[in-house]
Amino acid sequence: MAVSTPRPDGATAAEDGRPGRGGLQRTLSVWQAVGLSVALMAPSMAANINPQGTAGTVGRAVPLAFLLAAIGVLLVAYGFVRLCQYFHHAGSVYAFVGATLGPRTGLVSGFGLLGTYCFYGVVTSSATGIFGTAFLQAVGIWPNPPSWAPFLLVAVALLGSLALTIAPARRGTTVLLTVEGLTVLLILVVSAIVLVRLVSGTVPAGAPSPDAGFTLSVFTVPPGTETSAVFLGVVFGFLSFAGFEAAATLGEEARNPRKDIPRAILGTAVFGGVYFVIVTAIEMMAFGANEAGVQKFIASPSLLGDLGSSYIAGWVGDVITLGAAISAFGCCLACVVGASRLTFAFARDTQRDSGPATGLATTTRAGTPAVAAVTVTVVMTLIQLVCAVFFGAEAFDTFLWSGTIGTLILLVAYLLTTIGAIRLVFVQRKLPVPMWQVVIPLLALVVLGYTIWRNVIPYPAYADGAAFWFPIVAGLWLLAGVVAVLARPALAQRAGAALTAAELGSREAVDSR
Repeated sequence: MAVSTPRPDGATAAEDGRPGRGGLQRTLSVWQAVGLSVALMAPSMAANINPQGTAGTVGRAVPLAFLLAAIGVLLVAYGFVRLCQYFHHAGSVYAFVGATLGPRTGLVSGFGLLGTYCFYGVVTSSATGIFGTAFLQAVGIWPNPPSWAPFLLVAVALLGSLALTIAPARRGTTVLLTVEGLTVLLILVVSAIVLVRLVSGTVPAGAPSPDAGFTLSVFTVPPGTETSAVFLGVVFGFLSFAGFEAAATLGEEARNPRKDIPRAILGTAVFGGVYFVIVTAIEMMAFGANEAGVQKFIASPSLLGDLGSSYIAGWVGDVITLGAAISAFGCCLACVVGASRLTFAFARDTQRDSGPATGLATTTRAGTPAVAAVTVTVVMTLIQLVCAVFFGAEAFDTFLWSGTIGTLILLVAYLLTTIGAIRLVFVQRKLPVPMWQVVIPLLALVVLGYTIWRNVIPYPAYADGAAFWFPIVAGLWLLAGVVAVLARPALAQRAGAALTAAELGSREAVDSR
């Protein structure tokens, strides 16, 4: 929450476009906030690769898993919307949980969300390398790329994201919205054409499966698969939606944060739900809902690229692959933007009343946290290097590994945020909300809790190869946050003072309306 001297009209300097606390500028519109959330969610990239992870556990029921994930995300979004109506703070989950459940819990949850953004930065930079290399190979620019080729483009993606993060936020979010909007439009057009051909029974001879056709069986669990296994695949659904809440990190930069940020979060969640369920259903039906079709679905190097080439024209597949690479880069940029603002918020609040801001708590003249941006980019690079050098990972490995780890951490952060929203709205009664609506966040807790439980218990589900370490790494990241908070109680005290000031500012702003 940006706190500054109240004016007679009830506004503050931060709320009328002048610098907020810490130097961030209130210049962003609701569409630019949507741009960050949509870009971090990366629907173009996600629809082209994430469903394959779900298919490995639930077979043809990929759309069902994504439907359950969409319901879960909408339930979680309720908590974010209510919190954003009361607070506007660059720390997002850190501020929300810290102000409602205590500064120590807030620091741990914020550190968890920071971990998610860092691991997702690895996911999306890896995807940029994968799709970028595939496109260069398809068009003949790089006919025989070596196995390390995607990592070269990974480096380009990370450096480019860093540069655009340090540039003014208005420019960066405009780029995100434009790039992702064009690629999503392309995918929707291709999906519509494929659906028409499936419904009309005019499946082309070159389709991935001769058994392709319109069927609602993709919303049912195939025989021999446990119904609870759908929640293993739901993780990849949450991975696809992850980032819908990213606009919350722009709470100190939006012109009208109490309206624009909630609208951006809820609108992104609703769009993502409709988009992913429909697109994944079309993809699975187009590949075939039988076992052979599922195997081809999993093996596809580019789901929508293959469909574009076989159902429309060869060049369409290349364009979609390029679009997926652009989408991945936009998401990587959003990861760096979100992570840098969280890091900035941590440093600023823990340095409160200790003198001029230094290091991670500083901003440029343009109002962007450059030092924090460099730091999180270095962390993402180190994760890539550790995976490649010490574990022999290729780009697709770093994509899958980091995606799973980041999502497990994110589910814990969502869980704490939802509990915080319940306390703020229904226990402390800080907002005039009907009591019956408590059912919504309670259902969110059920979905989140069961998803975490089913993906960790029984643990042998992770026993093969590198997957054994996914819950361990996620747990260690969260444990590191707990240890840091316990070892440095003064940090929590200073953060608590900052969050108390934020809450007081929020109350004054609400009362002045």
